[in-house]
Amino acid sequence: MNTRLNIKKHMNPERAEQLVITKRPHIETKSLASSIEDIFDAVSTDGDEAIKRLTTLYDKVNLDSLQVSKIDIINASQHIKPKLKESIQRAYDNIFKFHNSQRLASKKIETSTGVTCWQESRGIDSVGLYIPGGSAPLFSTVLMLGVPAQIAECQEIILCTPPNKNGSVHPAILFAAELCGISKIFKIGGAQAIASLVIGTESVPKVTKIFGPGNQYVTAAKLKAIEYGVAIDLPAGPSEVLVFADSECYPEFIAADLISQAEHGPDSQVIFVTISEKIIASVEECLHEQLNRLPRRSIAEQALENAHIIYFESLDRAFEFINEYAPEHLIIASNRASDYIGKINNAGSVFLGNMTPESAGDYASGTNHTLPTSGFAKSYSGVSLDSFIKKITFQTISIEGIKDLGPSIINMAEEEELEGHANAVRVRLQSITS
Repeated sequence: MNTRLNIKKHMNPERAEQLVITKRPHIETKSLASSIEDIFDAVSTDGDEAIKRLTTLYDKVNLDSLQVSKIDIINASQHIKPKLKESIQRAYDNIFKFHNSQRLASKKIETSTGVTCWQESRGIDSVGLYIPGGSAPLFSTVLMLGVPAQIAECQEIILCTPPNKNGSVHPAILFAAELCGISKIFKIGGAQAIASLVIGTESVPKVTKIFGPGNQYVTAAKLKAIEYGVAIDLPAGPSEVLVFADSECYPEFIAADLISQAEHGPDSQVIFVTISEKIIASVEECLHEQLNRLPRRSIAEQALENAHIIYFESLDRAFEFINEYAPEHLIIASNRASDYIGKINNAGSVFLGNMTPESAGDYASGTNHTLPTSGFAKSYSGVSLDSFIKKITFQTISIEGIKDLGPSIINMAEEEELEGHANAVRVRLQSITS
């Protein structure tokens, strides 16, 4: 049966209407607070046994052991089609190449005579990677998180992912993990996985920072982690795409990009912005045609029912809206895409030109697909090598340096009435002249 959508259209909307359009669905974590609290308390009290009980309750699987054995990790490659192995390896190579380029060489700067400062990077000691399972195991996310963790040389990388109905982990996840040098893999999903990484159990080591997407329970658990002093990657919400197009676009490509995002889930955010009114009907027609051929049609339909098509007469107003919305993914569908780069201030990741689908960034071009949603692209970057490292500043001052800079330090400290600070410099200067 053919499906006809009734996508909301907005023609040159004023500011008030734009604010309504940009409002994301609110994830109500307060209503989950009691459940999350119970899970954290159970894991804190009973450790591994609590994890097994919760896995039986939520995943309907009875586990003898939480950790994936080394032999299962090694043998995983035998259960993957050669073409998929080749594709994963190619994606790994590109992701590694791009993230490895983010290394910054330490550079010593003499800020004044005899005063030398520099910065060095160190990998976060222990990180936890959460990889959703469900109907579609996200082995691509293993690469997106595992590769930069590997490059950063984090001392301990722990991976948690839900078990399937047989109590095992999808071999593609294990294969990708092995490529990233990850050997500690646990068959734990949902909020209990986050709790185990935050608190630590007999089997699961406690970590310093947690990465990875998940449902509302995982999101609420990650927010709970902060209360325990464990850092998280970035705020998460439903996945988003905003496609901008001028007259130099291909409607069938735009429709495909909108649908590819819509099939993530019913709550996916899908927006099409254009300065060419005449292409809207063509894009809608392509949407209808492609949607009726989509295996995950029912999921995409629900997302598209809440999608928006927005026409602006002015290019400046279009990008004013785009920057206000601050999309997770921004596609510039135009042969002149590079002309618009300077107008983009807020976006998680940008895909330039008619031949650049968002799917490329999701899998294999090399950029990271773990990105800020819900407008947080205004203040957060996507996951990168920097997400897995700490930057430590160093400085050294010579005798000449403390003689030259010391009086300024003393003067400032005295004005702030911090005599101890001033004296720490004064005793050094006195030792030089005595």
